[in-house]
Amino acid sequence: MDGLVSRRQLSLELALALLARVREEAEARDLSLAAAVVDPGGDVLATQRMDGAALGAMQLAVGKAFTAVSWATPSGAFAKSTQPGGEDWGWNTTDARIVVYPGGIPLLVDGELVGAVGASGGTAAEDEECVVAAAGGLGFD
Repeated sequence: MDGLVSRRQLSLELALALLARVREEAEARDLSLAAAVVDPGGDVLATQRMDGAALGAMQLAVGKAFTAVSWATPSGAFAKSTQPGGEDWGWNTTDARIVVYPGGIPLLVDGELVGAVGASGGTAAEDEECVVAAAGGLGFD
């Protein structure tokens, strides 16, 4: 079986470093965000809620990360297609963890999905900017 299974996993240390980067990006934009990192199965590895972030932001951050890892696609990619008349209309209502707003991105290493990160608390565009910059700063694809 050697060589048939690749098992790259995010460590807690790396998840915490990613959250620190999200926090730095948020502070640079004068934002207070909640952020979450999930593993390839969508299970939470680490979360943070910055001082002043809305209580509800954490659930959205986790949902954005879950959505991004579930389809290996940024959560915001589904914002239009899930609207009435869209080709994916309604599927986002099948699981309460699915959030189709921008701010969640898959984490890839050499093209392999290793998890996802999500953030909420700013505008959807600001949330997305923070996670993209944080992940890029740590060398994710």
